[in-house]
Amino acid sequence: MYGGDEVSAIVIDLGSHTCKAGYAGEDAPKAVFPSVVGSIDQMEVDDAANTDTNSGAAMEAKGNVKTPDSDKNKGKRKLYVGSQALGYRRDHMEVISPFKDGIVADWEIVDNIWDHAFRECLLIDPTEHPMLLAEPSSNPQQQRERAAELMFEKYKVPALFLAKNAVLTSFASGRATSLVVDCGGGSTTVAPVHDGYVLQKAVATSPIGGDFLTDCLLKSLESKGVKIKPRYSFKRKEVRPGEFQPFDIDFPSTTESYRLYSQRVIASDIKDSVCRAPDSPYDESAYANIPMTPYELPDGQTIEIGADRFKIPDVLFNPSLAQTIPGMESFSEFATSVRGLSQMVIESINKCDVDIRRELFSSILLAGGTASMQQLKERLEKDLLEESPQAARVKVLASGNTTERRFSVWIGGSILASLGSFQQMWFSKTEYEEHGASYVQRKCP
Repeated sequence: MYGGDEVSAIVIDLGSHTCKAGYAGEDAPKAVFPSVVGSIDQMEVDDAANTDTNSGAAMEAKGNVKTPDSDKNKGKRKLYVGSQALGYRRDHMEVISPFKDGIVADWEIVDNIWDHAFRECLLIDPTEHPMLLAEPSSNPQQQRERAAELMFEKYKVPALFLAKNAVLTSFASGRATSLVVDCGGGSTTVAPVHDGYVLQKAVATSPIGGDFLTDCLLKSLESKGVKIKPRYSFKRKEVRPGEFQPFDIDFPSTTESYRLYSQRVIASDIKDSVCRAPDSPYDESAYANIPMTPYELPDGQTIEIGADRFKIPDVLFNPSLAQTIPGMESFSEFATSVRGLSQMVIESINKCDVDIRRELFSSILLAGGTASMQQLKERLEKDLLEESPQAARVKVLASGNTTERRFSVWIGGSILASLGSFQQMWFSKTEYEEHGASYVQRKCP
């Protein structure tokens, strides 16, 4: 048992889009930065360093450079973590994610992300703080053991706890039983929570998340002739007082993944600014004469967005709509197996015990960054009222505060780790040394 009430625990929620980290007991995370990292192959860095020693020295001085432990099979690479490091364009820098299908596939990147959170953002010594890690609702045992190993062996943390995302979201809203609809960056997950435990057999997932909607918007705009210029690809020059003109700059060594990452950052902002879920299923003819909404791109050009404002969010409810967007044809391979949001909710509830279905229908919690989209709550509630049994009292709950919706998993962890009654639940270093990493299954069910 670990009695760690004298130092505050650190709560980390590493999502597919952003990493959130901060102190337990606080109402929002201290550090929020992208979960993707920049990676440069050392061979290419060495070649570049020979041609331009000065800029290499400047890069080292920036302090954003992480030197990961040499990994034989991956070759040597330099990783750049955090919004600042990613915002700075570098030759041959690829943008890569540690996740594949929602599960960690590259632990070296995760290690660097944790390291950046501890040493650059929170400025703490991990050996002094217990750690609460949020994990996906259906995280395999092997992944949990690997996380425990890394935390205890490398960071020498005094205690650890792994908590399921859905359970933490439920706690954040003060409920022990609820149906959590988590619309994240990489996917959407519907998970029933009963008395603080996830009912694994009824968890439903879909690959349609915020990133997929961003790609749909990007492709749709490109098909209409709108060219989104990444911020690094132009400079604005003052031609007359108060009047600026953009001039293109060419960087031939920029990788395709970095260009796409930079464009997605802009497309994501367009989506957050102008998109809203339509009140009823999207119909091309009904939205043909919809008023246009202007949006000014970073290079100064103003674009007009019409029906896409409603069409893109409706992909969440009707995934087959994505096939009608030019450039998204590759999605058609698995489009038939992907279900809309309301179908996922009803399927998930129907897989639960008949005694708790009524309670789940009346406490559907919306969480995740994509859940902050305007009118999403109202649309989901409307669709569910039409499709659910008559006796069910459908209630979709979402915090009015977008920060609480975006960070609900982290906030739940912050509440849990600061409770006095939780202190005996920690998986301590002593227990790890005695029983090994597999003991995490018993301590963190």
